Amino acid sequence: MSVVKMNRAYLVTGSNMGNREQYLAKARNLIAEYAEIIQASSIYETAAWGKTDQRSFLNQALEISTPMDPDRLMKSLLLTEKTIGRVREVKYGERVIDIDIIFFNDLVQRSSSLKIPHPEMQNRRFVLAPLYEIAPEIIHPVIRKTVATLLEDCPDPLLVRRTGGVE
Repeated sequence: MSVVKMNRAYLVTGSNMGNREQYLAKARNLIAEYAEIIQASSIYETAAWGKTDQRSFLNQALEISTPMDPDRLMKSLLLTEKTIGRVREVKYGERVIDIDIIFFNDLVQRSSSLKIPHPEMQNRRFVLAPLYEIAPEIIHPVIRKTVATLLEDCPDPLLVRRTGGVE
């Protein structure tokens, strides 16, 4: 009998089109079909980052357990985005859903298709605030600082506001 190795990953989901809460819920439900959701943060609202002439985003962090390797997980997440209706047209543009892998175990991976930990996470308050709620003591495997310290040191000036509990 073989034992399946389970991997721990942290994701951040975001939406700034249509019924944003509904899209975040749809993402959670679809992810739960192929990974166990251990924790979900509250939902946070922040102004758009990168391309600011658009509606604010709602974001949520998820801690998941999965037998998938990071590349297979990323393929599943991209399929989830496509299923929900994501169309990639403009960099940092509006989207019904965006799902990023922030951490995957203690892995450091830099390939053309996937970068883990997410290379800009330490500069984005909309990633760090929801992640801090569920995993403040996780240590960034490259920077060697906790999520709590990264949030304290974050240079991003955008206000991130908790909108309530888990939807």
